Amino acid sequence: MDADINFYFDPVCPFAWMTSKWVRQVQAQREYTVDWRFISLRLINAHVDYDAHFPPEYGAGHTAGLRLLRVAARARAEHGRESIARLYEAFGTHIFEAAPDTANQRTEGEVRERRGTHEFVEPILAQAGLPLELAEALDDGSWDSEIRQETDEALALTGKDVGTPIIHFEPPAGVAFFGPVISRLPEERSAAELWDHVVGLARFPGFAELKRSLRERPQLPAFGVASGTVGQQEDWHGGSRRQKK
Repeated sequence: MDADINFYFDPVCPFAWMTSKWVRQVQAQREYTVDWRFISLRLINAHVDYDAHFPPEYGAGHTAGLRLLRVAARARAEHGRESIARLYEAFGTHIFEAAPDTANQRTEGEVRERRGTHEFVEPILAQAGLPLELAEALDDGSWDSEIRQETDEALALTGKDVGTPIIHFEPPAGVAFFGPVISRLPEERSAAELWDHVVGLARFPGFAELKRSLRERPQLPAFGVASGTVGQQEDWHGGSRRQKK
């Protein structure tokens, strides 16, 4: 598919979701085409000792993300690349746009693990207008080679010391970059302006990195941060909330 933007996402990454919402704003204003592609945090961190380096719920969350990408890979194979836009939107809506479920008293690890189950995925497929039998791919590791290939493709554009999302603008010759990591959705009138600034910086041949590890919690109901409010600032040293040794 020839697209203006290749957007590589892991469905369980909140910052990828925030950036995707902004990209959809820009897409509508600029009439860009977007190819939604896969990058797996579980595969990126395959060499990492999760117990030593991550909060305890990360392993379950990243594994669920890989399972959801298997469903997405099968959906793409059987229903076309255009199906991924609405499937990713449905994933993100269910994962991030609802307030935490306090009634069931699940731990954070259990909440994240549930995202990789039939119970969670089947209503999402229905919302996206896709057959429920696609959920059978959750346990089908044969899709992992395709997801790994696309993950490697994304990392080849930026280098390996990054996370999600990765954006490739005007491929194959255009600029690619990790992020941008944003915690708030810009207003409609400033969305395209922010895009122009990001792309302008990325297009400078000598540019490599502009970064701060302090991040606000994303402005998403799942994090208890309502629209118009500012989330608590956290230090994502090493690109994630890794446990300090």
